[in-house]
Amino acid sequence: MKCRHCASSLTNVFLDLGFAPPSNAYLSEAALCAPETSFPLKLFVCNQCGLVQTEDYASADQLFSGDYAYFSSVSRSWLAHAEKYADMITGQLKLNDKSLVIEVAANDGYLLRNFVAAGIPCLGIEPTASTAEAAEQLGIPVLREFFGADVARQLAEQGRRADLIIGNNVYAHVPDINDFTTGLRLALKPGGTITLEFPHLMRLVEEVQFDTVYHEHFSYLSLGTVATIFRAAGLRICDVEELPTHGGSLRIYGCHADDPRQDTDAPARILAAEVRSGIDQFGGEAYRSFQTRANVVKDGLLTFLIEQKRAGKKVAAYGAAAKGNTLLNYAGVKPDLLPFVCDAAPSKQGKFLPGSHIPIVSPDALAEAKPDLVLILPWNIADEVAAQLAFIRNWGGKFAVAVPAIHVF
Repeated sequence: MKCRHCASSLTNVFLDLGFAPPSNAYLSEAALCAPETSFPLKLFVCNQCGLVQTEDYASADQLFSGDYAYFSSVSRSWLAHAEKYADMITGQLKLNDKSLVIEVAANDGYLLRNFVAAGIPCLGIEPTASTAEAAEQLGIPVLREFFGADVARQLAEQGRRADLIIGNNVYAHVPDINDFTTGLRLALKPGGTITLEFPHLMRLVEEVQFDTVYHEHFSYLSLGTVATIFRAAGLRICDVEELPTHGGSLRIYGCHADDPRQDTDAPARILAAEVRSGIDQFGGEAYRSFQTRANVVKDGLLTFLIEQKRAGKKVAAYGAAAKGNTLLNYAGVKPDLLPFVCDAAPSKQGKFLPGSHIPIVSPDALAEAKPDLVLILPWNIADEVAAQLAFIRNWGGKFAVAVPAIHVF
């Protein structure tokens, strides 16, 4: 396999999680009787450009089907995050009814709804039919395509280049990152701004967030590597923010390479932090030790669940999230240790987790089952979930997270 950015040969294995089904391929009850497709789940780090990337097996259309079950609006904290961003960027860029905002991977309209409400013209680009339909019902125009250079050229030819292009948690999901980045440049007006949010590789390494690895994430991104990819496409990173979302993310601000605006000091500051963490040394200790550290987390979860079973404790899980599927499948957890998982998304309820085949039910099931412990799989929103499910404490129930280590609270 060759690096998706620089085409160098990939020989440096960063993490090997064995085989797993696509993490968002939730199963119907009927599908439990059929064969289930699994793919190798292995990460390489490129020794030339530093791009951490999955081994190339599953294609995008296998991973993002028309019934894709992830709806961004389910999380109230994520809706608040989107609203805060929309207010901030509208003021900063002085967006108005003559502007055009394009969001790539617009999902169910969780973000663009704020621009519609403000009277700012916008366009969502979203290939999955289920989420695109939800966005359209909010009055958001949606182009049902995978974004790349060809789509961007079409938009430019139609005079629809954007003042602002937004991509939240999509940059890691694109199999051809060079084509996607070229598309950003082609679809951006002179003087326009790109903002991309993505989980920060530095935080993944430091906090053993191996459960954020799944087939839908083709790339795992540092600021240094993204800056390299941007430069190759004729773009520049002029500012960057660190965000708490998804366990620690970056929001980069990009522009055309010849844009006259000055860079802030933030990119240099975060690049220096990456050097201190060791992730700029592509064959270094930060990468070499990661598999062992991930195995400690996996073994810790399995031991903990077995101990609860032997003690006669009832355990349930909350959040049929992709990261939970990676964790449960790598640990080999089945319904005997975790009988069910609750999720607030109606699109997931009544289905089964891929691989583990743990049933997904409504959070209402907790009141009936009265578990002693609720394992919160999306640990990045543990505080939000614990507040929503505080009623479990009425019978002495507690919460737990497994990453970066078992923590009961």
